[in-house]
Amino acid sequence: MKPVPPLDLVAPDDLKNGAPLALAALSLFLLTACEQNTFVPPPPPKVEVAVPVQKAITRYLDATGNTAAIKNVDLVARVQGFLQSINYQDGTFVKEGTTLFTIEPETYKLKLEQAQAAETGAQASLKQAEADFKRQSDLVQRQAVAQATLDSSTSARDNAQANLQQAQVNTKIAEVNYGYTNVTAPFDGIVSAHLVSVGELVGVASPTQLATIVALDPIYVNFNVNEQDVLRIREDARKRGMTVNEIRQLPIEIGLQTDTGYPHKGKLDYVSPSINQSTGTLAVRGILPNPDRVLLPGFFVRVRVPYDEQKDALLVPDAALGSDQAGRYVLVVNADNVVEQRKVQTGPLEGGLRVIESGLKGDDRVVVAGLLRAIPGQKVDPQLQKIDMPPVSTK
Repeated sequence: MKPVPPLDLVAPDDLKNGAPLALAALSLFLLTACEQNTFVPPPPPKVEVAVPVQKAITRYLDATGNTAAIKNVDLVARVQGFLQSINYQDGTFVKEGTTLFTIEPETYKLKLEQAQAAETGAQASLKQAEADFKRQSDLVQRQAVAQATLDSSTSARDNAQANLQQAQVNTKIAEVNYGYTNVTAPFDGIVSAHLVSVGELVGVASPTQLATIVALDPIYVNFNVNEQDVLRIREDARKRGMTVNEIRQLPIEIGLQTDTGYPHKGKLDYVSPSINQSTGTLAVRGILPNPDRVLLPGFFVRVRVPYDEQKDALLVPDAALGSDQAGRYVLVVNADNVVEQRKVQTGPLEGGLRVIESGLKGDDRVVVAGLLRAIPGQKVDPQLQKIDMPPVSTK
């Protein structure tokens, strides 16, 4: 291969014959080499950031429970006899004192009249015995009769008084039995279907159940609280100076499976004095007004009890949170626009926003969109956004 002579040694004739082409190629090579050594880094990726929302929140104890009737009584026949009439429609609401069943009353009415007559006779006998006693007392004072006569009169008077008391007791018993012939509603409630038919003999050997009446207004809701929640609530109550009686008066909110939110309001009614060792839970009961009888005994319900309020809680979109083996975290852009990972403790969900208990400050810029482009330790181009507040629930 023939070597290429230096440029200053190229003859003029050679320049005329094509050397300019070689010179142009060399210049192009040198220019290209310079351009390949120059590196221009790409711009930092854009991510959307927002500062946490600060708002007052109410902390709730969430549980599940079941409704139960505040009163549930079996209606029974307490006297023997044939069922004369059924005076209500099965499954209807009745007021206290409404007659529901009638057991042939004639026999017991006659027994009452018999007892009343015996009482009247005992009153007459006592009146005569008292008059005789007074007369004999006067004669003894005048020494007209012996003391034994007065003693006999005294005994007759006392016996007449005892007979009258016995007659009065018999009259009351007859009145009670006569009253049992009408089975009435002991309180306002719904009466179940009747369990016996007209003409059937009831109350023969033992009280016969006729039906059941259930009170629906107000109504109970029973639920259980785990031991950790019990300890947490008691500690919060201690810090706030609340007594046990004040805890028992906390409001309670109930929601059915078809309800949005918790529209049914009431208050706590009972807290068990001990933890169930087999389940590690505390039995709690609430009571709610139920004038429209929407709640029925046995319903499965969602329960929440508001026990604390925080005025300056920090909230971020739930979608901004990540998780790893160490727990939950958020990505934060610092003052140098470098992404940092922050471990946080989370709280309840408030309309799509998650409460942050710890690990975050009010002025931190949290990455809320473009999370895949936000790599811890690398710079980003933060685009500040505003977190939309969730609508205030009226439930």
